[in-house]
Amino acid sequence: MNGEQQQYYLKWNDFQSNMVTSFKHLRNDNSFTDVTLACEGQTCKAHKMVLSACSPYFKTLLEENPSKHPIIILKDVPFKHLTDILEFMYAGEVNVSQDQLPSFLKTADRLKIKGLAEAPQSSVKREG
Repeated sequence: MNGEQQQYYLKWNDFQSNMVTSFKHLRNDNSFTDVTLACEGQTCKAHKMVLSACSPYFKTLLEENPSKHPIIILKDVPFKHLTDILEFMYAGEVNVSQDQLPSFLKTADRLKIKGLAEAPQSSVKREG
């Protein structure tokens, strides 16, 4: 006997959809939020882990300024862009009106949002 035990591959088939649903619930319920984003005199609560996973800009900012619950003030970011960016981060998708798309993508690029920053045209899909 060589002492090796057989390995079993276990997979959660709907892992991605379950995580997206869980992230949406955590965001909607403000459960375990640990960062506040502010712009145009309004605020949104979010999760450092989600922000860091979706943006090297936020990852660096949060690493360089450790705080239990920081407040990040975003200058020159429209509140609607912030809420849409958070929707994209938590759900992996967002609807943006055609007239807002160029400025929205510019904001996303400034914040280095993965999947939106320097977005190739193939990732932008028109909704009918």
